[in-house]
Formats: sequence, C-alpha cells, structure tokens
Amino acid sequence: MQRIAIALTIWLAVLVSAAAQQPAADPAKPATAIFAGGCFWCVEADFDKVPGVISTTSGYIGGTVANPSYAQVSAGTTGHAEAVQIVFDPAQVSYPQLLQKFWRSIDPTTRDAQFCDKGSPYRSAIFTHDAAQASAAKASLTALEKTKPFSAPVVTQVEAAGPFYKAEDYHQDYYAHKGSTPYCHAKVNRFEK
Repeated sequence: MQRIAIALTIWLAVLVSAAAQQPAADPAKPATAIFAGGCFWCVEADFDKVPGVISTTSGYIGGTVANPSYAQVSAGTTGHAEAVQIVFDPAQVSYPQLLQKFWRSIDPTTRDAQFCDKGSPYRSAIFTHDAAQASAAKASLTALEKTKPFSAPVVTQVEAAGPFYKAEDYHQDYYAHKGSTPYCHAKVNRFEK
C-alpha cells in the first residue's frame, strides 16, 4: 500500500508538470471532456461529484453506427464504448485534474472490461477534442505507466473524439434517480479511500 502511495505521489508530480506545459483553456467558457470507463452510470456518478463539473451526459462514442441504441451498443456489434461527456469550468477544474479523477476511478489494466461489466462497450478510453487534450492525456498515461502502480500493463486507449451520441433518457443520471445503487458501489476503486 505504501508503494502505491509513493508511486501515486510521483505520478501526480509528473502529471502536474505535464499540465503546466499545456496551453491553458479559456477560463471564460466551458470545455468538454469524454471518458469511457465501463458502465456510464458509474462514470457519471464519479464525475458529478467533482467541483467545477457543470454537467455529465451518458452516451456512446467510438463506433460505426450513427445514433445507436443501448441494445445495439451492449450487443457489442457497433464498436461504441459507453462513455460520459463532461462539460466543465476550466477556471474551477482543469483537464489534467479530470484525467487524475478518471485514472483513480477505473482499472486501466483490463481490456474490454471494467469491474463486473465485460465486452468492448465497457473498455476504458480517453476521447480527446484537440491537440492540447491529446497531449495531456498521453502525458498522463505515460506518467502512470512509468510509476507502475499495477502489476499488469495499462491498456486504456487515447483516441480522437468522433461523434458522441447521447444515450436514452433513462440512462441520464441513472444513479441519482435510482438512489444509491449497489451496482456502482460494487466497483472496486483501487486508489480512493
């Protein structure tokens, strides 16, 4: 446990250094990030708690079918991942800080799965909107790999964002409407205390 804490401290220092080299987002307007980390209900619940996050939207990204349905995506035939589009205020929370939250909320060592969800729709990925986000995401991934807090290699992908399709209304804020669901609480956070 102490080794992981030391590795995370080093990793955070590298991440902060990489963030300092990135051009600052315009603090006058909101920015957008998209993360896939398994079930979008759980990812949405994690990011709704972050100060500076304005909104979260569950949806699908990274596939070949326009406007896919949940049934199509969960069947694993469209190539989409369940993901969350996060609108945030860069004056309150930076993109590198969101990346840090993302890494702490997922298991980046499992391919095509997160916790109890299995299949390519549940893969972990960072979908970037511009060169600055891509650079920050790749730097954070490299920093995580260098600290080696896991026994297995990191398999999370960094990809350019394509079309994002909003999921059906019943998926939006699912955890809030259904109360404190055991489903999302069953997720094992490797770093959160």
